[in-house]
Amino acid sequence: MKKIREKILYEGKWFRFKETICINKEGKEIRWENFERKSKMKKAVIIIPKLIPSNRYVLIKQYRAAIDDYVIAFPAGICDNNNTEENVLRELKEETGYNGKVKRCSPSLYAFPAVIDSTVKICEVEIDESLKENKNPVQNLEPEEDIEVVLKTKEEIINMFNNCKYKISAALWYAFGVNL
Repeated sequence: MKKIREKILYEGKWFRFKETICINKEGKEIRWENFERKSKMKKAVIIIPKLIPSNRYVLIKQYRAAIDDYVIAFPAGICDNNNTEENVLRELKEETGYNGKVKRCSPSLYAFPAVIDSTVKICEVEIDESLKENKNPVQNLEPEEDIEVVLKTKEEIINMFNNCKYKISAALWYAFGVNL
């Protein structure tokens, strides 16, 4: 497959919707529709935050306009720069109010390469809930965000999959719902 051209079909605040025209092995023209992030940084982070010593996970319930419903997910966000740890801790603080320490991160992953050009890193974060700054966390949400913090143990998360009235993010289900 060889890309020969692309055409922007729509440009919004955060994304471009475009048509990519390719030539396949048989020499036939193939057309794909996909999204492209407008920002220079095409990276995102998904944060798996765990409170220590209670071993509860910090999840979010966030409104998502694309499905007109709330989704239970891990905190996540777009990177402002190439410093993964800085982006993780900023997004964690903004969406949940918590301060934590990054324990490890995945390599850059393509979450949905058939549709969008961005990558994501999944990072585990420990939050010392005994620290003063984590006793009464205060979110710092952007106007576009409608986020509620949800604290659950691993067992409660697994039980939630069968009894949840909200939608579940793929990353959350994969982290706790798959027994590989």
